[in-house]
Amino acid sequence: MTALASPDRLVAALAHLAGTIDARASDGDNGKSWTAKLLAKGPEACADKVAEEGGELADAVRGESDARVASEAADVLYHVFVALRSRGVSLDDVAAALEARQGTSGLDEKAGRQSD
Repeated sequence: MTALASPDRLVAALAHLAGTIDARASDGDNGKSWTAKLLAKGPEACADKVAEEGGELADAVRGESDARVASEAADVLYHVFVALRSRGVSLDDVAAALEARQGTSGLDEKAGRQSD
């Protein structure tokens, strides 16, 4: 099993992705931009895409090539970022949620969740 590599490359790619989404959202030209078109449809459509892409990633993990898994994971990350933007949830908000979980077992964190 391959270990996860240094996150520097992924961080740079995600920062670029976030900037691109922000630029396309601000541009508002949904005739040329899938991002702008999806954002114009609202959070419901964005949520549908996250669900669809998550299912495709799960299928890839179950039995497709590593390249396909990576491609589907990239699709999921993109659509998650667009969905966050559609709701006005910042990446800083997500970072804060992740930071709050650091040093906590996943089982303990899940048991301590309150439903919103």
